[in-house]
This record gives sequence, C-alpha cells and structure tokens, in this order.
Amino acid sequence: MALTHTRRLFVAFGPAGAVGMIKEVDDGVYAVTLAGADTPLGQFEGLEVAKSALVAQLPPGSDRPEFREH
Repeated sequence: MALTHTRRLFVAFGPAGAVGMIKEVDDGVYAVTLAGADTPLGQFEGLEVAKSALVAQLPPGSDRPEFREH
C-alpha cells in the first residue's frame, strides 16, 4: 500500500482579516506568503519557524495573528 502525505495549509488572521498563509511544500518545509503577495517570502524548516517569519513581517506593534489550519 502506498503512503500519501497531505500537505498542510494555515491561514493567519489578524483583527482586520487574513494577513498571510503558510503552506507545507515538502515534509516539514513551509512557504510563507503575505496576503496580497504573488510570491512567498521564503521557505522555512518547521511550522513554528514559518509562523515566526510571518509575524516578523507584520508592522511593529501588530498583535500576533491566529493561525487556522485549512
């Protein structure tokens, strides 16, 4: 039997709506894209590192977004 791996997708929501997304592109490797951007900021090993990379791109003083898996 073949094993399949479902890629994970997380959307980051702030007070005004979606601010970005994190998409698993390989096992444990995540691409971070800000809302409205055409290309990802980069790829990061580990979900927590990807979340931190997205948060670091938000304006100073922004609340940490809520990450929801889709």
